[in-house]
Amino acid sequence: MSDPSSLDDAGPTSHSFMSQRLRLNYLDWGNPGAPTLVLQHGGQDHARSWDWVARALRRDWHVVCPDLRGHGDSAWSPDGAYMLPYMVYDLAQFIQQSGQEQVAIIAHSLGGAVALRYAGLFPEKVTALVAIEGLGPSPKMYAQRRQTPVGKRWRDWIEQRRGLSGRSPRRYASIDEALLRMREANGHLSEGQARHLTIHGVSRNEDGTYSWKFDNYLRGQPPGDLSEEELHAVWAEITCPTLLCVGEDSWASNPAKDGRATHFRDAKVVSFENAGHWLHHDQLDRFLAEVTAFLPDPNGLKA
Repeated sequence: MSDPSSLDDAGPTSHSFMSQRLRLNYLDWGNPGAPTLVLQHGGQDHARSWDWVARALRRDWHVVCPDLRGHGDSAWSPDGAYMLPYMVYDLAQFIQQSGQEQVAIIAHSLGGAVALRYAGLFPEKVTALVAIEGLGPSPKMYAQRRQTPVGKRWRDWIEQRRGLSGRSPRRYASIDEALLRMREANGHLSEGQARHLTIHGVSRNEDGTYSWKFDNYLRGQPPGDLSEEELHAVWAEITCPTLLCVGEDSWASNPAKDGRATHFRDAKVVSFENAGHWLHHDQLDRFLAEVTAFLPDPNGLKA
C-alpha cells in the first residue's frame, strides 16, 4: 500500500472511460497502491456526492467514484437508454478496465441496485458490498405493480416518455435558487452539504442560468425489470459479506422486516435513526463507523 502520509488534502482527479459508445466520467482519489473501493452514487446524483466518504477512506483505499451514464460529467445516452442492464454493463466495463482482480463497493439507491446485480453476476470480483437502500421495490410495491396489467404499464411508460421528450431542463437563476430545491429534496442536509452537492450538481447554461446535470429521461421508469424471483436469485449468488443500510425516516422498506434480507447468503442490516434516503449524508459519522468496521482490512487485500 502507498504511504498514507504522502496523501494531501487535494480533491480527486477526473478521468473517463468508454462504455457502449458513451464517454463516462469517474473520479480518482489517489493512493493507487491500495485496494480499490468503488463508490457508486444513486439516481439524479453525481460522483462528488461521495466527497466526505471518500476523504475519510482514501488513506486506506484507492477510492474511485464513477458517474452513472446521464449523470454528473458522464455523457447522456442519445436514445435515453437508462435501463439497469445498461448500467450494470457500464459498471462491469469500468471494473474490467481498471485492471483490478477484485474490488469493494459502496453504493447508494440506483447505484446500489446496479452494484447488487453486478455482485451477483460476478461474485468472484467483489470482496465486500455496502448497499444503501439499493434493493429497489419492496414486496408491497411489487404486489401493487402486479395489480396493473402489463399492457397498461407499457402504455403508461410510452406516454411518460413522450412527455419527457418535450420537457426542457429546469433553469435556475442562481446557485442559491438551485440550492433551495436541494434543501427541499433533503431536509436533513446541512447548509454546507447542500451547497456542495448543488455546486457540483449543476452546469451553467449559455444564458447564465443553471440546470441540473442529469438527463431528464432518467425520470422515466422502465415498464419492466427482473421479476421478484429473478432478483432474489441474483442476490443469492452474492458470496461476499453484504451490509444493507436503511434510514428510519426514508420511504424505503427495511429489508430485515420485509424479508428481503433472507435472500442473501451473508447480509447484515443496519438501520440509521434520524436519517432519510441519503443516510450517508444525514448520519455521516455513524455511517463511516459502520463501514470502517464492516469492510475487510485493506492490508490483507491485493491492490
